[in-house]
Amino acid sequence: MRAPERVAPQFPTEHFFNRELSQLRFHRRVLNQAADKKVPLLERLRFLCIVSSNLDEFFEIRVSGIKEQIRLGSRGVGSDGLQAAELLDRVSKEVHGIIADQYELLNAEILPALEQEGIVFLRRSLWNEAQRAWIKDYFDREVNPVLTPIGLDPAHPFPRVLNKSLNFAIELEGRDAFGRDSGAAIVQAPRALPRVIRLPKDISDHEYTFVFLSSVLHVHVDQLFSGMRVLGCYQFRVTRNSDLFVDEEEVKDLRASLKGELQQRHFGDTVRLEVADTCSEKMEAFLLQQFLLTRRDLYSTPGIVNLVRLMQVPDWVSRPDLTYPSFLPGIPKGLDKKQDMFAAIRRQDILLHHPYQSFAPVIQLLRSAADDPQVLAIKMTVYRTGSESVLMEHLERAAQKGKEVTVVLELMARFDEEANIALANRLEEVGAHVVYGVFGYKTHAKLLMFVRREEGRLRRYVHLGTGNYHPRTTRSYTDFGLLTCNEEIGDDVAEVFKQLTGLGQATTLKHLWQAPFTLHRNVVAAINAEADAARAGKKSRIMVKMNALLEAETIEALYAASQAGVPIDLIIRGACALKPGVVGLSENIRVRSVVGRFLEHHRIFMFHAGGEQKVYLSSADWMDRNFFRRIEVAFPVLDQRLKRRVIREGLRAYLADNSQSWDMLEDGRYRRRASRGMKRSAQLMLLSDLATNS
Repeated sequence: MRAPERVAPQFPTEHFFNRELSQLRFHRRVLNQAADKKVPLLERLRFLCIVSSNLDEFFEIRVSGIKEQIRLGSRGVGSDGLQAAELLDRVSKEVHGIIADQYELLNAEILPALEQEGIVFLRRSLWNEAQRAWIKDYFDREVNPVLTPIGLDPAHPFPRVLNKSLNFAIELEGRDAFGRDSGAAIVQAPRALPRVIRLPKDISDHEYTFVFLSSVLHVHVDQLFSGMRVLGCYQFRVTRNSDLFVDEEEVKDLRASLKGELQQRHFGDTVRLEVADTCSEKMEAFLLQQFLLTRRDLYSTPGIVNLVRLMQVPDWVSRPDLTYPSFLPGIPKGLDKKQDMFAAIRRQDILLHHPYQSFAPVIQLLRSAADDPQVLAIKMTVYRTGSESVLMEHLERAAQKGKEVTVVLELMARFDEEANIALANRLEEVGAHVVYGVFGYKTHAKLLMFVRREEGRLRRYVHLGTGNYHPRTTRSYTDFGLLTCNEEIGDDVAEVFKQLTGLGQATTLKHLWQAPFTLHRNVVAAINAEADAARAGKKSRIMVKMNALLEAETIEALYAASQAGVPIDLIIRGACALKPGVVGLSENIRVRSVVGRFLEHHRIFMFHAGGEQKVYLSSADWMDRNFFRRIEVAFPVLDQRLKRRVIREGLRAYLADNSQSWDMLEDGRYRRRASRGMKRSAQLMLLSDLATNS
C-alpha cells in the first residue's frame, strides 16, 4: 500500500471559514479567560501571557506563510477563497484589535487588582530614593557590563536583531569623541538578563515588588552614551519567519541539514514590529524601513512589548489564594507503585485520562521494562518529550543494559528541534537505534511498545496516546492514553514501527487507522455510513472532539451527513472551517469550544455504527497535514467498560458543559454558553471524579 496521491477536491468556497481568522477567534476566547473575574487573579495574568505566546507563533508560522505567498506572487487560495493580500489585511486588523484589548485589560484591570493584593509592577516615576539606589547598583553590577550599545553610522550598520529579542532604539543629540553625530543607536538586551526583577522586601512597601528591565535601562541609558543627550529610548521587538525548510531532493543527512537551518531561524524574514507607544514617529518609520515592513505590520503597545516575560510571575508569587487549587493526579484502581505493570495490563486494558489521572504508570512501566530481564526490546516514537525527560533516562538505561531500544525521533517537531537533536545524540551514545521516520512525513503518532518473553513466547505490550510523551504537559493538557496487550493491536503497532524503521509496502492493519494510508479514507467512510443509516431511517450519531477541523472533503462529508439527518456534535478547541447551523447545509451540526484551566488536547471520534458505538482515539486532527503529510494513528477502544468511560469523560461531559463552553455561530463568531440552572464544568467534574485534592 502506498501513500495516496493527493488531489484536493474543489468545493464551494462559501462552505468554509478561513483557518487563520478562525484561529484568531480562539485567541480571543483565551483572552476572555483573562477577562473573566471568576478566574483566579494570577491565572488571569497567565492567560494574558498565553495570548501573547500564541500570537508569537501565529506570526512566526501562519503570517509568515501568508507573506511568503504574496512575495512569490501566488494566486492560490484556500478552501475559503480568500486571496493572500486580502487575508493579510484582515489578519492585521483583527490582531491589532486583540492587542488593544489585551493591554487595556492588563493596564486597567489586572495590574491594579494585583497591586491591591500586594503584587506591584513599579513604574520608574514612582521609585523612591532607596529603590533608585538599589536599582542603580543593580544596573552597574548586572546589566551594564553585558550591554553593547551600537551607534549607527557607515562603520556600524544596523545590527542583526534576533527573533523576539528585546531591543532599544535610542535617539541621540550631539557628537561623540570621534565627531560622529548619526543621532541613533541600538542597544540589544542579552537574553541572559531577566526581564522582570524583584526588589528586596526591605526597600518595598509591598510583599512583591517588581520592576521591568526596560525601566531599569530607560533610567540609566545615558550612561551608555557619555557626553551625549538622549532624546528618546524606545523598546522594540521583531518577529521573524520561524518555519524551517529542508529540501527533500538535496538533503543527504537530515540531522546535519536541520542543524544548519536552525542556525538561521533567529534571522528569518521579519513579519512584525512591536514598539512601545512612546516611540516617536520618526523612529517608527526608521525601524520599519530597516526591517522592510509597512505600517500594517507595526504594533504599538502601551506597556512592555513582550508580555510572555510575565508568564513566570505566578510561579514566583506564593499566593495559593490567587491561583487554581492544587491537586494530585489520580491513579486508576488496582495500580500502585509496587504493582507489576505487565501483570496489570494482562488482566485488563488500562485507560489513563490526563491530567486528572497520573502519567506515572507509563513512567513506571518504562522503568520496569528497563530493569526487567524478560523485556527484550523497546520501541517508541518521540515528538516532544522535553529536554530533561525521565522517560529518556529509562530508555538510555535500557540500552545500556543491552536491550534492543529503537526510537523514532521526529527532528522536525516545531520549536523542539534542538532538544530532539540533543536527545538523538544521547541515545546513540548508549547504543540505542535512532531513526527519523520517513522523510517528508512528520511522525506524529504516539506509540510505545515492549516485547517481553513470557512462558516460552513473545508478547507485545503497547501504550498508545493522544498526546506527547512529555511529563510536564501531561499535567496541563487533556489527553487519553491506553495500555494494552491485545495481540492484534500489538501486531498493528509492530507493523507501523516496521514502516518507520525499514522499507517495504504498507500492509493492511487489523484495527489501527493510519495516515497517510487509511485514516482519511476510514474517517470519511465512517461519516458516510452514519449518513446512510439516517437515510434508511435508522439511528445515527457522530460525536467528535479535536483541536482543529479544516480538511475540506471531511467537512463536506459532515455536511452531507447533516443533510441526511445525522445529529453531529463537534467539540473543536481551535480553528474550525466548518459552518454549523446553516439551513439546508448543516442545521444538524453543533460546534462548541471549551477553554479552561487545562488545554483541551484529546482527539476522540465516536460513530453510532448501528449501536456498536465505535470509539477511536487519535493523535490526529482532521486537517490536511494530519491526513496526508504526517504519520498518525487512530486506535479503537475495544474494552466496553473503557469505551463508556471515553464517551462519558471525553464527550458527554463537554457537551453538558455550560461554564467554559462556547457555541460557534453560523457566521463564525462564538457565543459563551449561558449557565441555565446548575453550572456544569467538564474540567471541574473530571477533577472531582478522577483526581485527588492535595
